Amino acid sequence: MIKVLIVEDSAVVREFLAYILNSDPEIEVVGVASDGEEALEAVARLRPDVITMDINMPKANGFEVTRWIMESHPTPIVIVSGSYDTREVAISFRVMEAGALAALPRPAGIGHPDHEAMARELIQTVKLMSEVKVVRRWPRARNDTPAWQAPAEVKEKAARKEVRLVAIGASTGGPLALQIVLSRLPAAFPVPILIVQHISPGFVQGFVEWLAGSCVLPIQVGAHGQGILPGEAYVAPDGFHMGVAAGGWIVLSRCESENGLCPSVSTLFRSAVAAYGPGAVGVLLSGMGKDGAKELKLMKERGAITIVQDRESSVVHGMAGEAIQLDAASYVLPPDKIAAALAALVKPS
Repeated sequence: MIKVLIVEDSAVVREFLAYILNSDPEIEVVGVASDGEEALEAVARLRPDVITMDINMPKANGFEVTRWIMESHPTPIVIVSGSYDTREVAISFRVMEAGALAALPRPAGIGHPDHEAMARELIQTVKLMSEVKVVRRWPRARNDTPAWQAPAEVKEKAARKEVRLVAIGASTGGPLALQIVLSRLPAAFPVPILIVQHISPGFVQGFVEWLAGSCVLPIQVGAHGQGILPGEAYVAPDGFHMGVAAGGWIVLSRCESENGLCPSVSTLFRSAVAAYGPGAVGVLLSGMGKDGAKELKLMKERGAITIVQDRESSVVHGMAGEAIQLDAASYVLPPDKIAAALAALVKPS
């Protein structure tokens, strides 16, 4: 049985979340807290397996409470946001910097057409996070760590074929890995970066703004027909698969989900290798499922350099782990070394 503590200042919302979570036979809500002080006391007393966390609360906000919990009683934390406001969504990702593992919108009310799907996502996420045995606190990205040196033969290979595009896929645990990778790339990074991050609808713009706050590279939500520029990063928007055309512009498409997802990493990787062949670099980060793994293998087979996040630094080693099993990875690295590798590969010295 998965024991859950709900931290939320609204009594109505606490009851609503408890109703949803208790509907699953594998989950038991063992306690609730209406503010930060109550949350700390409840965590110490109840030792829950997972905590759902509100952002705006009296006495202490979600960021402060998460930081305190991670310092005293490390526990998997899922942020449940009641607003799609860009600023609040950006704060959600700041709470993830303090140690939370995932951020979701609060499920719509009973009777709403999206209620069942959103409730199912919350239950699924709580179950998944309960399996994370060691909760890592990711430090704010720094740029002063010693650079990882890519092997000479890889630099030579990159120099011969000229890397022209970096394509990155990520899911659960990906936002913080992406922050580390992007924040450590230099302002003069000479190729465009396309990113598919599995994320709840309504969260993309706040996610981009949060990333932009710690990166020197311009980051934006991609638009159909937009030309991609060196040293800029483009994140797939809600509800669209994102690819790239050989002429160097973004292609968005509304179509059926792939691997149950839209946008799909698989779509991005297939597009990248079709347009740029061995001139593309594929990167697969933390996340559940298999999205992008087979397509990363395709990239490698066609001469592209492929990089996968290692198990030790991944919150969920699903996508990356599947890629490793398929022998799709040229390199398996933690996020800081992925950034160093990219910097070396696209600008050999």
